[in-house]
Amino acid sequence: MSPPMAPPGWSRWLVPPAALSVHLSIGQAYAWSVFKPPLESALGLSGTQSALPFQLGIVMLGLSAAFGGTLVERNGPRWAMTVALCCFSSGFLLSALGAATEQYWLIVLGYGFVGGIGLGIGYISPVSTLIKWFPDRPGMATGIAIMGFGGGALIASPWSARMLESFGGDSSGIALAFLVHGLSYAVFMLLGVLLVRVPRNVPAVRGGTESAAARPAPAGPQVTAKQAIRTPQFWCLWVVLCMNVTAGIGILEKAAPMITDFFADTSTTVSATAAAGFVALLSAANMAGRIGWSSTSDLIGRKNIYRVYLGVGALMYASIALFGDTSKPLFVLCALVILSFYGGGFATIPAYLKDLFGTHQVGAIHGRLLTAWSTAGVLGPLIVNWIADRQEEAGRTGASLYGLSFAIMIGLLAVGFVANELVRPVHPRHHHVPAPRQEAVPDVERQQSESA
Repeated sequence: MSPPMAPPGWSRWLVPPAALSVHLSIGQAYAWSVFKPPLESALGLSGTQSALPFQLGIVMLGLSAAFGGTLVERNGPRWAMTVALCCFSSGFLLSALGAATEQYWLIVLGYGFVGGIGLGIGYISPVSTLIKWFPDRPGMATGIAIMGFGGGALIASPWSARMLESFGGDSSGIALAFLVHGLSYAVFMLLGVLLVRVPRNVPAVRGGTESAAARPAPAGPQVTAKQAIRTPQFWCLWVVLCMNVTAGIGILEKAAPMITDFFADTSTTVSATAAAGFVALLSAANMAGRIGWSSTSDLIGRKNIYRVYLGVGALMYASIALFGDTSKPLFVLCALVILSFYGGGFATIPAYLKDLFGTHQVGAIHGRLLTAWSTAGVLGPLIVNWIADRQEEAGRTGASLYGLSFAIMIGLLAVGFVANELVRPVHPRHHHVPAPRQEAVPDVERQQSESA
């Protein structure tokens, strides 16, 4: 399937909605917790078992993005979005069959393995194209699309809950909800497949149309994905992303019980309804951070914005650990800031990669970097849950369940901060296409001179 070339006069502002149609759909992954209680009741599963499809899905997201990134670059965004559509929707259809027949392994295979491949390919499908359309504002462009992944749960959570109320929480009701999800997301993602276009390299004209946006970016080296993973810059950014995601997902995955535990021993306990509202606020902060902070990075530079994510994030964790159980507003505010950094980190990383490695194979490089997400998706929940369980066994309650895990998160953010400081412009020996002799100074080089 050849990439569709934009006709003359095509507006580049039609491309972000195409990307959003895919990311809003696959963002359903953050709403998996809605299905956990009915699955546990209908199929007699434990909490660990019911979390398996989500965990496998996140692992497959990183792996499929890593191994499929080069194919996405080679075959273009329409091919990638089509593959994502087929895998993600088929995953729901397989899950529907598994729920209807009460074969849980089919749900794990469908949602976790097949659907997880759709997550990974769909996540990276628009990144390279958006950066080429918006060379002047790459952080904003990728932030718009990746915002959809963070905000998908705001749509999917109430929609899924309403369907389960209507269809029932037994195996047949869950199967019908999965079926509706699979068919509905297929239609919605198809809009992105039909709408997406790649830019032409033609002279600039006025009006914000395709030709004005499609000029080749004049600055920066061009590095292949194969060469990129041989550079220290790639692995520094891998550590940066992994640490930032670990810190964010550590709160996100256990948000409702965490805020309940923090104030359980106080006079101002938190109800289940209030805890659910807290989760919704975190999702909103996650989504807002993806567009807000990534757009800010276009103004202050990628290295500086990651200094904020990691440095201020560590201060927010310290504030919760020291004073969080004394003030609900302080706890909520610090958690919202951390989750906004979590989302912003995802949205900013493609532009950071573009600054360092150029646009030649930025989608493939981004895919390989997302293995950091797979690692963090296991590491973050493991740290918080395992330590909380051990502290509870030792007889501790309330905020003391999380003191040690928060200290670990602060240490991980400090590691990420140091890794970000070590990022330097890529050595010319790794360049696939030599950069022009007269060109604008790359973003990361400018940041180095400013911080010197």
